[in-house]
Amino acid sequence: MVKPQTKNKMQDVAKERIAKLFELARKEFDKYPERSNKYVKQARDIATRYNVRFPKSLKIQFCKKCGVFWVQGKNVTVRTNKKTKSVEYECKECKAKKRFGY
Repeated sequence: MVKPQTKNKMQDVAKERIAKLFELARKEFDKYPERSNKYVKQARDIATRYNVRFPKSLKIQFCKKCGVFWVQGKNVTVRTNKKTKSVEYECKECKAKKRFGY
């Protein structure tokens, strides 16, 4: 069994790696969008392996259904919905919708 201190250190390293992968995905999207999607998949695999949650700032940067890295105006539509009082993100690849309250 892994000691709690070691587990926390591993989770901290995992969070750093996830943040770095999203930073790389942001930089590479213009030239290589497929590579950006690969970075998001790797980040999701790391989060699953080490039981780490994504912060909200990273959750709104990719599609949960198809795993595509989102860039506003290119592959995601962002709208506000008065009725549900939320911000809606619609993926142009798979048409999935994600809602976050405001």
